[in-house]
Amino acid sequence: MKGVILAGGLGKRLGVLTRITNKHLLPIYDRPMIYYPLKTLVEAGISEILLVTGGNNAGDFLRLLGNGEEFGLKHLNYTYQRGEGGIAEALSLTEHFAAGDQITVMLGDNIVEQSIKRYVDHFVQQDKGAKILLKAVEDPWRFGVAELNGPHIVGIEEKPKTPKSSYIVTGIYMYDSQVFDIIRTLKPSGRGEMEITDVNNAYIRQRQMTYDTLEGWWTDAGLPETLYRAATLVRTRTMQQGGVSVPEPLWCER
Repeated sequence: MKGVILAGGLGKRLGVLTRITNKHLLPIYDRPMIYYPLKTLVEAGISEILLVTGGNNAGDFLRLLGNGEEFGLKHLNYTYQRGEGGIAEALSLTEHFAAGDQITVMLGDNIVEQSIKRYVDHFVQQDKGAKILLKAVEDPWRFGVAELNGPHIVGIEEKPKTPKSSYIVTGIYMYDSQVFDIIRTLKPSGRGEMEITDVNNAYIRQRQMTYDTLEGWWTDAGLPETLYRAATLVRTRTMQQGGVSVPEPLWCER
C-alpha cells in the first residue's frame, strides 16, 4: 500500500489568505495544514508517500517537510501539477509512483480525529476495486453525496441541490491500479476539471466500490469557517490528550 496526498490548487475560496502561499501551508492550530494528512497516512502504516502540489509555492513544501524524517519516513516523494485540472488529473500524475500497487489518497485539507488504519487494512484485504470513507454532515450539498441502498452505494452526486442522503464522500479514497485506466477515459466537467466523482461512479457501475463510515470527527479546511473549525477541533483534541481542560475562549459572550 502506498499513500498519496493531493495538495495543489490555488485555494481561492480562502480569499486573501492564499494570495501569497499554498492553502495547505496555512496553520491549523499549532501545525501547518499539510502535517495532518501526512501524519494520518503514516499512522495508518503507510511509509511510501507521494505529495502532489503546484503553484508558486511548491518549493516551500520541500523546505518544510524535507524527506519526511520528522514523521519517521526515510523518504518523501514529490510531483508537480500545472494549473487546476481537478482531483482526478492530479491523481493521474501519481501512476509512475503507484507502479501497480494499491493506493490510499487523501486530500491535503482533510483532517480526521481518529486513525484510518482499520479502513486501510479492510481495503488491503479487498480483491480489487476501490473504497471510500463516508461521513454524515449537516451541509451535504457542499460535497459529493452518496446514495445508499443498504450496504451498497448506488451512486454519487456532486454538490446536489437536493441531497439524497446526509452521507458525503470525504477526501479519503482507496484504489487499485485500474484507477489510472478509468481516469484516461474521463472528459472535463462543466467547470473544466477531471472529477474524482466520475472516477468513483465508474467503480460503482462495475460493482467494485465498497465504503466504510468514518468514526470520530472529520472536517475539510477549504473555507474560512471550516479552517477555523479545524483549528478549534485540533486544539480541543490536543489539550485533552495532554490532560488539560479546555477553557472557554476569552472572546466568548457571557
